[in-house]
Amino acid sequence: MNAPALDTAAPSRLAELRPLLSELMDLKRIRTPDHPDGLAAHGFRRAWAALASGLDPSTVALRETARAVAAVRLGGLDLDVLQRAGLSPREALRVLGRGLEAVSRPLEPRLREQLSAALARTPEEACHAPPPRFVERLVHQPRAGATFPGRPRIIVSPQEGHADHCYAVAVGAVLVAPCFGASPALPFVAGLAHHLFNAALPDAGYGGEALLGDLLEPVMKRLTEAALATLPERLAGVVRQALALTGNVDSAEARAFNASDALDRVLELEAHARAAGFTLRQAMEDLELIHPGPLQAFGNGVLRDAGVWP
Repeated sequence: MNAPALDTAAPSRLAELRPLLSELMDLKRIRTPDHPDGLAAHGFRRAWAALASGLDPSTVALRETARAVAAVRLGGLDLDVLQRAGLSPREALRVLGRGLEAVSRPLEPRLREQLSAALARTPEEACHAPPPRFVERLVHQPRAGATFPGRPRIIVSPQEGHADHCYAVAVGAVLVAPCFGASPALPFVAGLAHHLFNAALPDAGYGGEALLGDLLEPVMKRLTEAALATLPERLAGVVRQALALTGNVDSAEARAFNASDALDRVLELEAHARAAGFTLRQAMEDLELIHPGPLQAFGNGVLRDAGVWP
C-alpha cells in the first residue's frame, strides 16, 4: 500500500521550515557550564521530568518547543541564566520572546501563537519527579553514525547521543505537525520515546541491526517494555499510545513524527557537511566576524596589515 500523500501545500511548508529545522541541530552541540552535555540533552531531561511529574503532554510539547526555538538564537541564555545575570522575570521573558520571534516567521501562525503563549507562562509548574532512570543512559548512549549492511561505518565527530536525536525529533515533530494537520502532543512524546530500547542496547546502526535479523524486533520490544515499567502507569499508557505512531504513516500524527525523524537523521549529517565546508570568506563576509561597531575598522585594519584578510 502506498503511503498517503502530503496535501499540495505541505511540501512548500516543509521547505520553508527546513532552515529552522537545520538550525535546531546546533542545540545538540551548544554547551554551557550548567549543561555540559548540550542544550538538547538538557531539554530531553527536562521534558521527561515534566512528564514524570504529571504535566500534560500538550503543555510539555509546546513549552519545550518554544524554549528550543528561542534557543536557536539565544543559545544558553535561558530564563535561569538571564535572571542570575540580574534581569527581572519580566525582562528575561521579554528577551526569550525576542529569541522566539527572531526565527518563528516560517511557523504556522496558530502554532506561533501557541509557542509564544507557552513561553510567556510563568512561574512554571514545578517538576517534583526526577527524570526516569533511562534518561541518563540515553544521554550517554552515542548514535551509531551512518551505517549500511556490508559497508564501513561512517562516524562524524562529535557524535550525537540518543537524547540529542530524540529531543530534536520531538521538537521537530511539533514544528511540522501543522503540515500534516496533526495534533502535536503524541508526535512529541513519540520523538522522546522512540529509542527507549537503546537505554540498554548499544546502537549498532542499520548495518549492525541487520545481523540480528528476526531477533531484533523481540529484543527491542522487550527492552522498551522494561523502560516503560519504570514509568508511572498513566504516563506509560501515553508513551505506548505515542509509540504506536512509529513504523507507519496511517494517521496525521504518525506522519508528523516520521517526517521529523527522517528530517533529523539527514539534517544531522548535513550539519556536519556544512561545518566541514565552512570557509574564512563566509566568516568574514557573511557573518562579519569583526562585528559592526566602533572597533570594526580598527580590527579589519589589523587583519589587513597582518595579511590575514584583505
